[in-house]
This record gives sequence, C-alpha cells and structure tokens, in this order.
Amino acid sequence: MRKPIIAGNWKMNNTIAETKALVADLIPLVKDAACDVVICTPYTDLAAAVEATAGTNIKVGAENVHWAEKGAFTGEISAKMLVELGVEYVIIGHSERRQYFGETDETVNARMKAALAAGLKPIVCVGELLEERESGKTEEVVTRQTVGAFKDIDKSELENIVIAYEPVWAIGTGKTATAQDANDTIKVIRDTMAKLYCEKCAQEKVRIQYGGSMNPKNVAELMAMPEIDGGLIGGASLKAEDFSKVVNY
Repeated sequence: MRKPIIAGNWKMNNTIAETKALVADLIPLVKDAACDVVICTPYTDLAAAVEATAGTNIKVGAENVHWAEKGAFTGEISAKMLVELGVEYVIIGHSERRQYFGETDETVNARMKAALAAGLKPIVCVGELLEERESGKTEEVVTRQTVGAFKDIDKSELENIVIAYEPVWAIGTGKTATAQDANDTIKVIRDTMAKLYCEKCAQEKVRIQYGGSMNPKNVAELMAMPEIDGGLIGGASLKAEDFSKVVNY
C-alpha cells in the first residue's frame, strides 16, 4: 500500500549554520523511520542540507521552482539548478505562494511539468481559504485546484508526485481541521484523482498528506485516518525533537 511521507517545510527560516546543526540533531532521531522523510529548505540552505544528509534516510526538497529552463526571470530558480544541487523533491503551489506571490492553478501546472521533466518529485499543495470553507466551497475548491495541477500530467508520473491538502485557515494559525474533516477532504481529492486517472491509481499510487498545523500532539490521530498518507509540516519541522516525534508517530 501507500508508504507514508512526512515532509518539513522550513519556509523562510534557518541560516546555513542553523541548517547543519538542525540536520545533525535530526539524523539519529529519524534513522529508523517507517515513513519517507523529507526536509524542504530555503534555496541558500539546499547545498548544505544535501551534504549533511548524504548517506542518511533524509531527502531534501526545495520550496518552489520556476517553469522555464532558464531566462530573464530575476530571483527564480530552475528545475535543472535544483537537480544539480542534489535536490529530490520540490513544493509547488503552497498557499503562501498562492496568497502572496500570485500563484495560480495554471502556474502550478507549469511548475509541475518542469519539475517532472527534470526528474524532481513535486509536493503539490491544494486547500481552501477560511471564507471558502465557511461558504461550503471546500470540495469545489480542492477539486478545481487538483484538476488544474494535473492537467496533461501522464499517469506514469503519479508515483513521483505527492499531494498536500493544506487548508489555508489552518496554516501557521495553530488551528487544525479535525482528523475526520481532514480525512473527508483528502477523500474528495483522492476521488478526483480516480476520475482523472483510475481508481486503482488513486488508491495505490497517489500519496496525499495533510498540511495544516500537524504536530506531535495531533499526529497520531491524523495518521490513523485511512486517507491520510503523511504530513507537510511547518513550525514543528524547525525543531529536531518535534519533527522526529511527528516522523516517528
């Protein structure tokens, strides 16, 4: 069945020195993890993270990637540049990118295609705003975002893609969806993938994380849900002990 995957999203945190220290603390704490373990760091920390995790079970991811191979895109990073560093995963479409930096369903799809073409494994994010949830549009929003992200993505790529359901209202707020709510919405996403591809694909190949303030206190309840295949962890990924408790739930 689907192997769980726990990924840390450091966001705009940690210098190179702090990265080395955090990884050094983390390595012995997660070495026996039953799940895939990923840390997604700022661009400036990637080389240090790749070097520090070499030979361990921890994989490294970036927090964004551009859709073009190269060109006049000041401040952006291409998939080829990430691959050259030894990066394996990349977060695409995080709610903060959508909210603050103009990310759309179309640009998410373009970034997905570029990442896959270069051999990266996308962690593609979908999720609704608080007002969308309160007006009963959660299912509509996550379905639209999922369909948009996977436009023209071949079925053969599904094992290389992780979906993260992250309700925007539960990110960095301390709020979290109930385990049942998270499970129900992730089932909507999985059902959407079944319609886009096939039922067997959705059940066996598509891993879907929960990404709304998962932490050591709620991880066991969330991971006990049948549709939840892991977590995209924000604040709790910045402390080795907290992150390891989530990884070793």
